[in-house]
Amino acid sequence: MERRAFVATALSAARILGANDRIRIGLIGCGGRGRYVAKCIREAGAGGVEYIAACDVSAETAAAAAKDFGGSPETYGDFRRVLDRKDIDAVHVATPDHWHAIPTVMACAAGKDVYVEKPLAHNIREGQAMVAAARRHNRIVVSGTQHRSATHFPEIARIIESGEIGKVHLVRVWNFINLMPNGIGHSDDAPTPSGVDWDMYLGPAPKRPFNALRFQRTYRWFWDYSGGFITDYGTHRFDTVHQIMGVDKPKSVVATGGKFALKDDGEIPDIMQVTYEYPGFVMSYEACLISAHGLGGRTPGMRYYNQKGPEDRPHGEAYYGTNGAIFCDRIGFEVYPDNDKIKRRYENRPEPTPLHAKHFVETLRSRKPSYADVAVGHRSTIIPHIGNIAYKTGLKLQWDAEKEQFTGAAEANRMLGREARKPWNLI
Repeated sequence: MERRAFVATALSAARILGANDRIRIGLIGCGGRGRYVAKCIREAGAGGVEYIAACDVSAETAAAAAKDFGGSPETYGDFRRVLDRKDIDAVHVATPDHWHAIPTVMACAAGKDVYVEKPLAHNIREGQAMVAAARRHNRIVVSGTQHRSATHFPEIARIIESGEIGKVHLVRVWNFINLMPNGIGHSDDAPTPSGVDWDMYLGPAPKRPFNALRFQRTYRWFWDYSGGFITDYGTHRFDTVHQIMGVDKPKSVVATGGKFALKDDGEIPDIMQVTYEYPGFVMSYEACLISAHGLGGRTPGMRYYNQKGPEDRPHGEAYYGTNGAIFCDRIGFEVYPDNDKIKRRYENRPEPTPLHAKHFVETLRSRKPSYADVAVGHRSTIIPHIGNIAYKTGLKLQWDAEKEQFTGAAEANRMLGREARKPWNLI
C-alpha cells in the first residue's frame, strides 16, 4: 500500500453502540496472551461481545483461536482483511510489539476502536502516530496496561498522598527471572514452516531468514521486534509508578548493563540498571535474567506475582518514604514501618486482567474516556524506550517531555524511531 493511499484511507461510518448492542471484535495476533484476554473480554461482555475474526501469520494459530471463539469466525493471514469488514466494531491487537502501531493506526482510520497490548509501540515515533490517529479519527484506543484496573494501586496512591509513610523520594522497580545457564538457547536459520507467512511476520522490521527464536515466544529477545524485558514487564510497572506518584514526565535517564552470563542467541542484556530522575524523586529500574530474587523474603500467607521458588520475589515496586516503605506487585502490597507512626500490614488483590477487560467493554459502550487511554499508555511506554536508548548510547540523557525528544543529543534522538521496511513505512 502506498503512503498516500494509507493516509487517505476513508473513515468508515462507525456504528454507535447502544447499551444492549452486541460488540463484534476481530483479534489480530492469536497467541496465548491474545486468546486469554479475548476470553476475558467475551466474559466481561456477558454474552454481548463476539469475536468474529481471527488473524495471524500462522494459519494454525489463527484456526486455534477461531475454535476458542466458537460460532463460525473467519480466519485471516492479513490484518487488512479484518479492517475491511464493515461488521467489525473493534479490533484487539495482540501481535508481537513491532506490529502494534500499524494495525492500530489503520484501524482508527477505518472507524474501529482498538484494544492494543503493551508495550504500546516498538518505538516512540510509532507511539506518537498511534495517539495522533486515535485523536484524528475520534476512536477509543485502550492500552493493555491492566495494572490500571487493579484495585490496590489507587489505595497505595492514597496512602502515599496522605503522608502516612512520609515523603517518597526513591522508587525502585525490578523484573527478575533465572534463565541460567542457556537463556533462550540457540537456533539456526531454517526454512519457513508450512502455513507461516514469514514476510508478513517481519512486516516493518528488517528482512531476516526464518529463525524459530525470532518467532512467537522468544521474539522479545531481539531488538527488531521488541525492547526486551524493560519494555515487556517494565512498562506495566512504570505505568503504575506514574499512577501512584501522579507524575509521568522524567527529566533525565542513564543506564548500564550487558550480557554477562547467559549463553544464548538473544540480543538483550541479562543485567540492566536504569536510573530516572523525576520531579521530586528518583526511580531505579533493574532487570536481571540470571536470578529470581528481585527483593527476597516473603510475608507468610502472602501471594506474589509469578513466584516460583520458596523466597523469590521476581517482580515489583518499592516506594521508600521517610516513615516506612510500601512493596507491591500486580496482586498485592505490603506496608513496612520505619517507626511506630504506621502499622505493618499486607493485602492480596485479584489479578487485574479480567477487570481491565471489563473496563474496555464498558468504555466501548459508554464512549467515556479510558483511564488506560492510548496517550496514557504512550507516556508509560516512553520510559522503557528512553531507558534502552540510554543503555545503547552509554550517555546520561536529558529528556524534554513536552517535545518528546532528548536535549542536545542527536544520536539519541535518531533512535526515537526507525525507518520501517517497505511497503510498511507508513507512519
